[in-house]
Amino acid sequence: MVDARASIMLAQAFAAHHDDSRRASIVFLTSGQDLGPMPGEVAYAAAKAALAGVTTTIADQLADRGVRVNTVNPGPVDTGYLTEEMWQAVEPMFPFGRYGDPDDPARLIAWLTTEEASWVTGQIINTEGGFGRWRPRGVAPRRTN
Repeated sequence: MVDARASIMLAQAFAAHHDDSRRASIVFLTSGQDLGPMPGEVAYAAAKAALAGVTTTIADQLADRGVRVNTVNPGPVDTGYLTEEMWQAVEPMFPFGRYGDPDDPARLIAWLTTEEASWVTGQIINTEGGFGRWRPRGVAPRRTN
């Protein structure tokens, strides 16, 4: 739960020093734990679920101060740990035929901090490229050219 506590404490510290005359945005990160199981990751899933669970409450508490609060599930992103063997095991679960690149969720997170996203607060947004947690092994994704 350190993950959730640290994020909440950072948001609290930000709010304590925020100049209410300026608009701002807080973006938490979660892991889609509500979309399917995370075998062997009970503590991690619980911490990330806690962040998703407090998003609307913190968004409500900070709205009057001009602070928007959202949470992003970046989905499976290859940050350098993915081996060819790992990819072969999960490839059918990705309709676009690839893991996410770090820039994929980064673009959404960056947008959430702009004035263009000024109407978006209290949301949990999944950006997973159609990742299908429940696709049976050996069933190929549908591809269109």
